[in-house]
Amino acid sequence: MLVLVAPGQGAQTPGFLTPWLELPGAADRVGAWSDAIELDLAHYGTKADADEIRDTAVAQPLLVAAGLLSASALATTRANDRSTFGAVAGHSVGEITAAAYAGVISEAEALSFVRTRGLAMAEASAVTETGMAAVLGGETDVVVAHLEKLGLAPANINGAGQIVAAGTMEQIAALTAEKPEGSMKVVALKVAGAFHTHHMTPAVATLAKAAQALTPADPELKYVSNKDGLVVATGADVVARLVGQVANPVRWDLCMETFAELGVTGIIELCPGGTLTGLAKRALKGVPSVALKTPDDLEKAAALIAEHAA
Repeated sequence: MLVLVAPGQGAQTPGFLTPWLELPGAADRVGAWSDAIELDLAHYGTKADADEIRDTAVAQPLLVAAGLLSASALATTRANDRSTFGAVAGHSVGEITAAAYAGVISEAEALSFVRTRGLAMAEASAVTETGMAAVLGGETDVVVAHLEKLGLAPANINGAGQIVAAGTMEQIAALTAEKPEGSMKVVALKVAGAFHTHHMTPAVATLAKAAQALTPADPELKYVSNKDGLVVATGADVVARLVGQVANPVRWDLCMETFAELGVTGIIELCPGGTLTGLAKRALKGVPSVALKTPDDLEKAAALIAEHAA
């Protein structure tokens, strides 16, 4: 069984969208999305520097657009539809990409919703200077207890020995100076806020209002939620989770456990791929994966689909 996954904020790098815009029809499609949400996605995906695309209001729509674009390109490599994949999941903002792929919301709704999400979370982040850092290595219980001692939240429990801490910059600095027992290192992330913590609570009400404009359908394939790793059966539940999840921890470890229980035999990560397949290689040993970084990776993904599709 194949699983399709979509990465979250921090996966973006300067110029990463450039080769994808060279695909037939891609530039026109991204241009239409840009006009609809009043954000020049092509500029930010090709010419903007790291600081510009670190902006939450920019990064989130850019990531969803890239995910949707690469998903469409993947579909052209083989006569396949959603039934090619047994399940789909997204990490943080990648859940919006996953919801669109699963048929819960349209691409237009996904771009509009993520634009609102990015702006709301950027506004919430401006209240207090906050950030995130990945703790690599160490026992989960030990790391979480250490974070709580410093006033930090375990915003992403990613599995494979990685937990992302979130809080004020002073708290992040304290973590860097005093890493948890048994951990190897602490790495600051390219994000502009303490996402998936109480710092994002103001954004929840904004998203709840925006969600009222959506007309969700039930998922057309298994949609695995990063709230708790459960398979969500209804579109209404998916949207409710998209709203509340901005202020709750991402449990990617539980998502990977669910993939294993479902019988995963292969994983494809949408653009900008690499983060989630890296975690899978450590937590789901022996399961082949392909990360879509550039269109050159589409051929490898097509081969994996041919071998493992349902």
